[in-house]
Amino acid sequence: MNRYNRQMRVVRLLVHSRAIPLLTLLAGAVLLLGVATPSGAAPRAQTSGDSALFGPNVYVFNPRMPLSHIRAIADRIAKRQIDNQFGSERYALLFEPGSYGSRRNPLNMQVGYYTAVAGLGAAPADVVINGVVQVRNRCIHGACIALDNFWRSLSNLTINVMAHGSGCDAGEIWAVSQAAPMRRMRITGGDLKLWDSCTKPSYASGGFIADSDFSGAVINGTQQQFMVRDSRLKRWQGGSWNQVFSGVVGAPSPCFPATPHCGPFTTLAASPVTREAPYLYMDSRRRYRVMVPAAQHDTVGPTWANHSTPGQSMALVEFYIATPKDTAGSINAALRSGKNLILTPGVYHTNEAIAVGRVDAVVLGLGFPTLIPELGITPMMITASRGVSIADIIFEAGATQSAELMEVGQSQVPGEVPAPGPIQATTDAAAADPTSLHDVFFRIGGTRQGKATVSLVVNSHHVILDHIWAWRADHGQGVGWTQNTADTGIIINGRDVTAYALFVEHYQKDEVIWNGDHGTVIFFQNEMPYDPPSQAAWNAAPGIEGLAAFKINDSVTRFRGYAMGSYSFFNQGMQIFAANAFQVPATLASASLQNLFTIFLNPTASGGIRHVINGQGGPSTAANPDIPVAVQSYP
Repeated sequence: MNRYNRQMRVVRLLVHSRAIPLLTLLAGAVLLLGVATPSGAAPRAQTSGDSALFGPNVYVFNPRMPLSHIRAIADRIAKRQIDNQFGSERYALLFEPGSYGSRRNPLNMQVGYYTAVAGLGAAPADVVINGVVQVRNRCIHGACIALDNFWRSLSNLTINVMAHGSGCDAGEIWAVSQAAPMRRMRITGGDLKLWDSCTKPSYASGGFIADSDFSGAVINGTQQQFMVRDSRLKRWQGGSWNQVFSGVVGAPSPCFPATPHCGPFTTLAASPVTREAPYLYMDSRRRYRVMVPAAQHDTVGPTWANHSTPGQSMALVEFYIATPKDTAGSINAALRSGKNLILTPGVYHTNEAIAVGRVDAVVLGLGFPTLIPELGITPMMITASRGVSIADIIFEAGATQSAELMEVGQSQVPGEVPAPGPIQATTDAAAADPTSLHDVFFRIGGTRQGKATVSLVVNSHHVILDHIWAWRADHGQGVGWTQNTADTGIIINGRDVTAYALFVEHYQKDEVIWNGDHGTVIFFQNEMPYDPPSQAAWNAAPGIEGLAAFKINDSVTRFRGYAMGSYSFFNQGMQIFAANAFQVPATLASASLQNLFTIFLNPTASGGIRHVINGQGGPSTAANPDIPVAVQSYP
C-alpha cells in the first residue's frame, strides 16, 4: 500500500495561480456541418436554437463534427486551464447523443480547472466517447502531483477506453483531489485509474464518484481518501487512509483500519436517503431539458442501471438562463416569477442575496459558475421549506466579511422541539421531498483576500448534502491567519440532515458544528488549519487546547457517523495541539460513530492531535507520522 509521504506537503503550499497566455477563443462562427463554436454563436440547423442561450463558454459538440475540430477546441481549453488554478475563466463542454472517436482515431482529452465535461443523453449510454477524458499530474518545482487538481467534473456519458498508451499511460486516468466529481458515468474497455503513476511522486487527495458503473478495475493508487456512492464496481484496487462505499454493488468487504491484507474500507450496504444531481439533457426531439431526479431511500447501484432515472423532466422554458452580466436583482425577479435558474459559466458578483423561495425550485450551474458577494452580503439564501435542488456552484468569499456564504432554511433555535400542527406537517413533507445540495463548493481566499464567518448554514430539516467542499485556502493569494478569516465551515441546525462526502478544511474555530438531531454523515475529511500563530490564538478556552474538526452539540440525542478523519499539519514552527478532533455527547447510543481517525501529516511539523474523540484514541504527532490513529466505534 502506497503511504503518503507528508514531506511533500510543502509542495502543495507552493502552488499558486500561474500566468498563462490568453487563448483566442472561436467566437461568432457558425457550426456548418460540424465546425464547433461556442453555444452563444448563431444556432446551427441540426439542433434547436436553445443552445444560443448558454453563452460563449459553453461548447456543444455533435457526432457529425470532424473529430479534429472537437479535439482542437478541447486542447485549447485544456492548455489554458490545466495550470489556471485561480483564474476567472469557466467552461462547459457538452456532447450531444451519439458516438465520438474510434479505435483508429480515438478522442483523447484532458480536463483542466473550472471545466465541466458532460453528455447530453437521457442516459450515460446515449453518449459514447471512444478514447479517454483525463486529468493528469501537474509538475511543480520538479514534483508531479494531483494534490491541487480541484474544480472540474465528468458526467453522464460512456467512455469506451481506446488505445491511448501502454503501461502507466493505459486506461482512463482521473487523478483528482477535492471538488472534482464523477457522476452518471459508464466506463468500459479498460480500467479507471484515480492516480497518475507516470510521473512522481504522484500523490492525490480526493475525491467523489456517484451513480456510475465500471466494467474494469478502479485503481486507487495514492488517493488518501475517496468516496463512492450508489455505483457498481467490478473490482476496487488499493487505498491509503479512508475509502468509503455506500450502496455500491461489488464494493470491497469492510476492513478498517487497513491491515496488510485489506482495507481501509468502510462499506454500507445501502445509502439511507439520496437524490441525484439535476442535469441537462436532450430529448428524442433534440430539445434541451433538465432532469431532476426524485428522492429515494435505501438505494443500491446506479439509478439508470435497469430503468430510467426516476424523477421529473423539465422544459428549458421553465428556466431563467443567467450570465455573469445579470444582476442579482434580475435573477431574483425571474425566481419570483416562478422560473428555475441555470447559471452559465463565469464569475458573478452579487450585491444582494439570490433568494430561492419556491418549493421544488432548481438552481443548476454549468461550468462551475462562481458567486462572489459584495459588501458582506449572503450570496444565496434558500427560504423554501423543501424540494430545492442546487448543483455545481462555487461560493467565494468577498473582501468584506460575510456572515454566511449560503443559508438553507429560516433560522431557528438549535435543538428546539418541533411544534405540533403545520410545522410538523411541513417537516413530514420535507422528508418525502428533501432539499439537496450537489457538488457545492466554498472558498475563502486563494484568488484574493476573502472573509466569511461561516460558509454554509443549514436550518431546514431533511436536507441532503451530496458532496460539499468548504475550504479556507491554505495557498494562493490573500492567505494568512488575519487575511482569509473564517470561523466555521458548516453549521447544521436542521433535523434529519444527511451528508455524503463532506470535506471541510482549515477553518479557524470548530470547523463543523452539528446542532440538529437525527443527523447522518457518511465520509468526512478534514485538515485542521495550518497556520495558528500560537496555541493561545487557537484554544477553545483557557486550558483547552485547540478546537474541534467536528463538534456535535450536547443537546443532540441521535447521530450516525461513518468514516470520519481529521489531519494536522501546523506549519508555523511551534508546538500547536488540538485536544480532540471530534467532540460529541457521550450520551449518544452505542456505536453511533464508526471508523474515526486522525493523522499527523508531516514529520517536519510540530504539535498534533492528542485524542481522536472525547479523550479516546491518540495521539497523532511527529512520533507516528502518516499512520492513522483509529477509534473504530464510539461510544
